[in-house]
Order: sequence, then C-alpha cells, then structure tokens
Amino acid sequence: MNGKLFAQAITKLISGLLLVGFLLFLPAGSFLYWNGWLLIAVLFVPMIVAGFVMMKKNPELLRKRLNVKEEQSEQKTVIVLSGVMFLAAFIVAGLNFRFGWIVLQNWIVYVATAVFLLGYILYAEVLRENAYLSRTVEVQENQKVIDTGLYGIVRHPMYMSTFLLFLSMPLVLGSVISFVIMLVYIPIIAKRISNEEQVLEEGLAGYSDYKKKVKYKVIPYVW
Repeated sequence: MNGKLFAQAITKLISGLLLVGFLLFLPAGSFLYWNGWLLIAVLFVPMIVAGFVMMKKNPELLRKRLNVKEEQSEQKTVIVLSGVMFLAAFIVAGLNFRFGWIVLQNWIVYVATAVFLLGYILYAEVLRENAYLSRTVEVQENQKVIDTGLYGIVRHPMYMSTFLLFLSMPLVLGSVISFVIMLVYIPIIAKRISNEEQVLEEGLAGYSDYKKKVKYKVIPYVW
C-alpha cells in the first residue's frame, strides 16, 4: 500500500467529513439532526469502501481523483459555482431543520436515500469502466474512446450518476428548499459538458464519431 497516497486520502476524507458536519449541524443548532447523520453515512461509508478498492486495484485512478487541478478557465468557474451551490444547499437544509420551514415525510427521505445509493452504484461502475476518468477536463496520454457499458447509453455516465447523487442529496437532508437550490446543478453541468466535449473533440481521436453513435449526453431519451 502506498503510504503517501493513503495519508492523502485519509486527510481528504477527514477534512470532507468535518466540513460537511460543520455546514449541516451548525445551522441546525443541534446534533439531533438525523437527516444530517443519514447523509454522512450514505455519503462517506461507500466513499471509504471505494477508496480502499481503488487503492488496491487502481491507485493511479485514486491519485487522479484526489489531485484536482483544473486548467480550463471555464471549468474553474464551474467549480466555484458548484461550491457556492453546495454551501447554500447544506446551510439551508440545516436551517430548515432548526426552524421547521418545510418538513418532508420520512418515506420521501428513504426513497431519496435509495436513489442516492443507486447514483453511487452507477458512479462505481463508471470508475470500473473508464480508467481515464479524471476530475479535470483533459485528454490523457494514450487515452481511447470508451463506448461500452454505460458509455454505450450516454456519453457522460459520470454526470448521470452525479445528477442522481446531487438532486437526491437535499431530499435525504429533508429540505425541499435545498432541492430547489441544487437544481442550479443542471445549467452548471451543461456548461461543463459543453466545454469538455469541445476539448475531447479537439484532442481525442474518434470522439466525433462516438458523438454520432451515442446521441444522449446524460439522460437516455431526454438529454
């Protein structure tokens, strides 16, 4: 096991856990915000499992997922907007619990949790299928077009999975208002995809033909 990579992964995990806890429980004014604990469980437990699997089977992929340094100026804007979106959605969810603005029935929370876990399963499958997957928009050395599995259904299955994850997340937290805030993800990801496909068409052989073969970007028969 790569000790440096393990330390980096653990540091990122603890930092993320503390940040999410701070953004949820401080606005909620209580550690009794059970939706917050539910989200932390379904978010971080699979993340830990996936991290150990990648560290054992594909440490280079884990390294790429941990080291995010976006070079595209348009993508830097996307990252900033996404960060603001998450901050607003998490803080509002905590405030929603504290003041009881709109209380969702528990069955909605449980269905949203199931959708969230489905998104995680799809995300794991994308990681398995595409060894070139990166958190930055780039064309890597010796990269080839992947057109099998989920990539034979939509061109960006990673964004399909994050679409499910991000839009179910506020409902897991029990906040309709946060869900409305997270809808901002749709134009944000549309902007990222537009720039990403431009980069891939210019630098990745066969991508233009792949676009003709697979018509849909994120959602089959819809988008």
